[in-house]
This record gives sequence, structure tokens and C-alpha cells, in this order.
Amino acid sequence: MDKLDSHTSDARPVLEGPDIARVLTRIAHEIVERAKGADDVVLLGIPTRGVFLAQRLAAKLEQITDRKIPVGSLDITMYRDDLRMHPPRALARTEIPGDGIDGKLVVLVDDVLFSGRTIRAALDALNDIGRPRAVQLAVLVDRGHRELPIRADYVGKNLPTSLRETVKVQLAEEDGRDTVLLGVKQTQ
Repeated sequence: MDKLDSHTSDARPVLEGPDIARVLTRIAHEIVERAKGADDVVLLGIPTRGVFLAQRLAAKLEQITDRKIPVGSLDITMYRDDLRMHPPRALARTEIPGDGIDGKLVVLVDDVLFSGRTIRAALDALNDIGRPRAVQLAVLVDRGHRELPIRADYVGKNLPTSLRETVKVQLAEEDGRDTVLLGVKQTQ
């Protein structure tokens, strides 16, 4: 997720609460269709907002399949390739469902797909935890500008952006409201 801060202005919403709910429902149906029922699906959210999105997707998958879908979180902090370029950050929690991930279809869930580096770090972290049968990626927003050959299997909204633009996802669990904001970085 990009940061909107004092150097960003004119943020405008591109998705609101009902839009986010609708795209998560669509993604849930796509997962069931592609996974042929979601029998062995495990959802792992990438902190922070990816965890909340994974929990929402799990609830929607349970409504569709009448089965409880294992959901957890995958902290990637120590796997990032930019640790030395940013101030130290607190570690988030990695929570793997009790049955683990070995032999399962793991769907990584994140809010914004940008360069692909976060997902590369998630794949490295996943490799240290177990050996899934397959790994897929679900994102709320794909804004383009990939630096690595990574693409999402499930996308809520493709949002072509310029490098001067920022995308901020706000979710009720963390921010008090559901919205996706598009802003422009101000030059200093």
C-alpha cells in the first residue's frame, strides 16, 4: 500500500465500501471456480490490510461453500529487500492455520500490487514455512509498474496509475472506513 501523507493532495475515492464488498464477493466466486470447490484452500493475508481482506474473503468463501476456510497471516518484514533503506519497523504476526500449508492451495492476499517486491518477499517467507501444492495471489487493487515478473490471479480492480500517483486502501478494521483513494504526490 502506498502512503498518503502531507506530500499528497487531491486524494479521490476510486472504490467505496459497497464496491469493495462486491469485488471481494467476485474474487471469492473466482477462487471457488478455479479451485474446484476450495477444499484445500488456505488464505494467508499479508499484514496489515491483507489480513483483514483475507478474513473477509474467508467469510465469503464459507457462505459459498458451507465450509470453514482456513485463514492466517504471513509477516514478510524480515524477507523484504528494502530493510536497510527504511527505518526499523515492528514485526507483524505470522499465523498459520493448524493444518499447515503443505500440499494446500495457498492464496496470498494483499491490498495493493505495485512493484511485486512484497509478493516476492511473501514467497520467500512461505518457503520457510512449508511446501504448498500451489500459490495464487489475490489483490484488491493492481496499480501496475511491476519490477518483478509477478501477476495476481485475482484482482478486485485494475487501476492504471502514474508513478506520481499514490493508492491508499482504508479498511474499517484498521481505519474506520472502507475506501480506496487515489492521490498525487506533491513535489518538494
